[in-house]
Amino acid sequence: MTSSSASFLVDLRELKLDDARALLEHSAQTLPDPAAGATSYLQTMIDKLGELSLKDPLTGLANRRYFQNVLMREIEMVARSGEPALLLMLDIDHFKKVNDTHGHPVGDLVLQGVAKALASCVRPMDTVARFGGEEFVIILPSCQGLYGQQVAERIRETVGALAQPLPTGEHLKVTISIGGAYAPRWVRSTPELWLDRADIELYRAKTEGRNRVCIEPQPMLAVSAEEKNLLFGPLSLGDPAWIESIANDGSASSSGAASNSLN
Repeated sequence: MTSSSASFLVDLRELKLDDARALLEHSAQTLPDPAAGATSYLQTMIDKLGELSLKDPLTGLANRRYFQNVLMREIEMVARSGEPALLLMLDIDHFKKVNDTHGHPVGDLVLQGVAKALASCVRPMDTVARFGGEEFVIILPSCQGLYGQQVAERIRETVGALAQPLPTGEHLKVTISIGGAYAPRWVRSTPELWLDRADIELYRAKTEGRNRVCIEPQPMLAVSAEEKNLLFGPLSLGDPAWIESIANDGSASSSGAASNSLN
């Protein structure tokens, strides 16, 4: 390797690092301290870039890629545990008119305001993401009883109370339509089917007048331990279905030991 080619490689690496630094600065990320050492500095840069790849740059919410990963994970969790989980799809009403009338910069401010409103209405364990355009999605795990309906209504009211200042001195108000569907319990579904069902409810909210919440009824489904065994394979110690099979019929050979461990 000649000295000129070696210096070219060094310049190229520095250029890429400068690009990464500029990207983090543009996204308002705190840059690592170079004084911490080269290895620590580079690792921190890599970690921050990894986080950035899972965020929507405009709103700071999770992006569609991150959401899809969480969605698949939640489907598996619900299938095995039976814990109810609710998927909400949310769409800002008449958003195209906002952009056409007031311009895209104002539209971006509206998106950012709505994103903050959504994040303020959920638990730390919930996932809020920008799905695309003016559409958002929220995953509510362990969503018992009327909690999902209450969260959705709180979001609708919070968004409706927002007032975006305009250059004219006026304030712009928007509303949001929300549709929701529960993940099938004890059944391995697909992200597409769950999204489709939530989208159907969102469409219903739109066609029924907008600025409303439409959530499908939570399905009541009882599945026996034997059916769970067929779905998920042999039951293992500590599996919810294994424990239930003992509680229901006492047929497991380890029922006595299990009873002692549960008492």
